[in-house]
Amino acid sequence: MTNEAVGDSRADGGSALGALATWRQTPRQVKAVLACVLVSKLAAFLQLFLLLFLKHRGLSSGEAGLALGVWGAGVVAGAATGGWLCDRINARTTIMISSIGAAGLTISLVYIRVYLLLLLAVLLASTAGQLYRPAAQALMTELTPPGQQVMVTAMYLQCFNIGIVVAPLVGTALAAVSYYLLFWTEGLALLAVGLIAVLALPRRIRAGAKPGQPEPAQPASATPKQARGGYMAVLTDWRYLTFLVAFLLMATVYCQYTAALPLAIKQSGLSMWWYGVVLSLNGAMCGICQIPATKLVLKWPLLLIELLGFGLLAVGYGIYAIAMVPLVLIIGTVTWTVSDLIGVPTMFAYPGKVAPDQLRGRYFAALLSVHGAALSFGPLLGVALYQHLGQRAWLCLAGIALVATVIGQFGMRRPTAVPGIEPAPELADAAPVG
Repeated sequence: MTNEAVGDSRADGGSALGALATWRQTPRQVKAVLACVLVSKLAAFLQLFLLLFLKHRGLSSGEAGLALGVWGAGVVAGAATGGWLCDRINARTTIMISSIGAAGLTISLVYIRVYLLLLLAVLLASTAGQLYRPAAQALMTELTPPGQQVMVTAMYLQCFNIGIVVAPLVGTALAAVSYYLLFWTEGLALLAVGLIAVLALPRRIRAGAKPGQPEPAQPASATPKQARGGYMAVLTDWRYLTFLVAFLLMATVYCQYTAALPLAIKQSGLSMWWYGVVLSLNGAMCGICQIPATKLVLKWPLLLIELLGFGLLAVGYGIYAIAMVPLVLIIGTVTWTVSDLIGVPTMFAYPGKVAPDQLRGRYFAALLSVHGAALSFGPLLGVALYQHLGQRAWLCLAGIALVATVIGQFGMRRPTAVPGIEPAPELADAAPVG
């Protein structure tokens, strides 16, 4: 690899600022986006309690499981639709539609008694609830200077981490009182997100515009680039597609800590207490170390971040293949959590750095859709592998992660221009990514 391809390709195209310095320089509109994400994740109860709610209603395990599958389908559909809405309308309106629509649909679940209508409501609630994600990331990218985008993405992911810790505790307390209270609380929190969007988020910011400056009105005929864009333009960006293949494989392997790992611990005869230790260790490391780690890796070449971010996942899961004993569990978990700390913020910020300006929402949506798809079929694959291969399944999963690492080395470079579409202007001034 040449120095031009790797040595000058920094993670964020600028100097590495710490969390406090980045926060002080972050526009208030980006802080408002982060507030929207944090509020929505603190009250993200639907996925966590849907199965218990449906069992409480008297539905069978099969019926409740089908509803969870429908919810997963809505995640993928919502991400794709959210990217389209963001690019066709604007991010602010997409976030408003997402929050208000998901609020009403979530509350409706406690009043619907017909199973098929309930499945439809779950699908629509899940879809609406995911619309905001590509819009939020696109808006943050548009408003954040290039040298701060990865650190802001790390803050964005910290909002998810906080929600992962707090939402189950709050939800359990609310569900103990009433599922009506649980879903009404989530609905009201989503309405609060819509209110923040109305009051604090700007209309779409074009490259070169100052933060908070609304997009000038244009006649309907003045959108030729959009007409030539869409998801077909994403599909013609072969390097980004290569990155998405790598990301799909990596995410499929990564999610095995929720599927194959508890199965392996149980079948090894270890107490499931050790599974709780693994989850707590991962959560504590991410919560404490994510921001400092992100500041450190901003100084590294992009392809080195991908190599370690994907490669250490393979190493960590490969360590699990040694034996399901406490010491091996801890060493393996620490190893793949370090891959989390190194790679995740850069991977999730990457679409905003390489997408054409008018397709930013779709590029983020493609990544989120791939992530959602991996979370849907990944656990099924992991369980099947473990049932057929036993401990050797970890070597197979590690091999998949290594393949993803190699593919990512080819994909995470500056894409060739999409025919008929100009690349995002800021890329002209940024350090090349390949």
